Amino acid sequence: MGTSITFKRPDGKEANGYLANAARGNAPGVIVIQEWWGLSDQIKGLCDRFAVAGFDALAPDLYKGKVVPYHDTDAAGAEMNSLDFIDATTQTVRGAVQYLARNGAKVGLTGFCLGGAVTIIGAAKIPELTAGVVFYGIPPEAAARPADIKIPLQAHFANKDDWCTPELVNAFEQGMKAAGGSLELFRYDAEHAFVNEQRMSVHDRTAAELAWGRATEFFKKHLG
Repeated sequence: MGTSITFKRPDGKEANGYLANAARGNAPGVIVIQEWWGLSDQIKGLCDRFAVAGFDALAPDLYKGKVVPYHDTDAAGAEMNSLDFIDATTQTVRGAVQYLARNGAKVGLTGFCLGGAVTIIGAAKIPELTAGVVFYGIPPEAAARPADIKIPLQAHFANKDDWCTPELVNAFEQGMKAAGGSLELFRYDAEHAFVNEQRMSVHDRTAAELAWGRATEFFKKHLG
């Protein structure tokens, strides 16, 4: 359904991504950020699904063509740990936001795992954003403090998550409340990465569909 595109970062460098356009011409935009596996077919499929829901959806390729197989967690960890999160967010992701905002559209940001952390950093550091939806990812506070987040956030976390743990989620929620931030937070009795239907060991269809409905309604409310 979608297509591969090239767009400019604020620093003038080029970046690549996968774009799926909504049927209507004046659609709002959603930037979709990958898990630690890279720009997989599953992430592209989410862009297609956002397009069907009425959004122009763009997933920037933060790994520059590298996609790690699902079984190779060591390689995925190495790729994630070598990523400059601040550069990826303030340059590549912001460039994607600017690309979808160029005709005056409101743009939201969402991401999964690694992409959830990027979404929170983007919520603090990308001025063109209108709203964000986080899936089971939180960055270190040094990368983005709750007090720096000025846009409405919705967040989805798993109670059986040993990476983005319930303790981390509670601390993030408390930080957002203390900062007076706008946060809708949902917890699911599921495992990390429960939205990814290609990973049957962790996928939870009921939780995934509930989260998807909440996310799309949130974006429709804030982006139009």
